[in-house]
Amino acid sequence: MPVMKNNQLLSRARELRRDMTPQERKLWYVYLRKYPIKIYKQRIIDSFIVDFYCARAKLVIELDGSQHYTSQGLAYDRERTAVLSKYDLSVLRFTNYDIDHHFDAVCRRIDNEIQTRISLTFGESSPTTDHH
Repeated sequence: MPVMKNNQLLSRARELRRDMTPQERKLWYVYLRKYPIKIYKQRIIDSFIVDFYCARAKLVIELDGSQHYTSQGLAYDRERTAVLSKYDLSVLRFTNYDIDHHFDAVCRRIDNEIQTRISLTFGESSPTTDHH
């Protein structure tokens, strides 16, 4: 199923791109921006804005702050993951703590997930990197 997007969220997505959290900014500028496979930041998928999206690997990368651990936040994340899975997307979640204290491990996990999903989907290998 092609990924749909709610264009009414465009101005909010642009705002989120401008006002990234410190952890989103670190992951983007230190690792994802130069990754050899295109990754988008604050991308609209359906009626959600995901933190990072790799279309080729069908992978969403989410950084979770404390609001995600309330009962309301957990319910919202479950609903969101269910909608994203309809598009055959996988969701990788990391805490802000992970970014602050285990950054290299987060980057390795993202790279491994992208490589695995691409090789399973396309039966190909793609360039791997370790540029942090």
